[in-house]
Amino acid sequence: MTSTALWSVLFGAGLLYEAYAIFNRPEGDTLSEKIRSLFHVRSKPGRAAFTVLWSGFSVWFLFHIVFETM
Repeated sequence: MTSTALWSVLFGAGLLYEAYAIFNRPEGDTLSEKIRSLFHVRSKPGRAAFTVLWSGFSVWFLFHIVFETM
């Protein structure tokens, strides 16, 4: 299996599970709900930690993709 096929299968499986979680009503099973729970975003420290990590990842990923230097 090529790396492109493997990544496609992984992303596809993630999308299928997320779609299932959205339409399946139990609370707490979507990706966003898991992230909120993991980072405790209802608290100030959790919100700050998520903001710093997400912002840092976003900047790194942007430069990584656009400039291919990192």
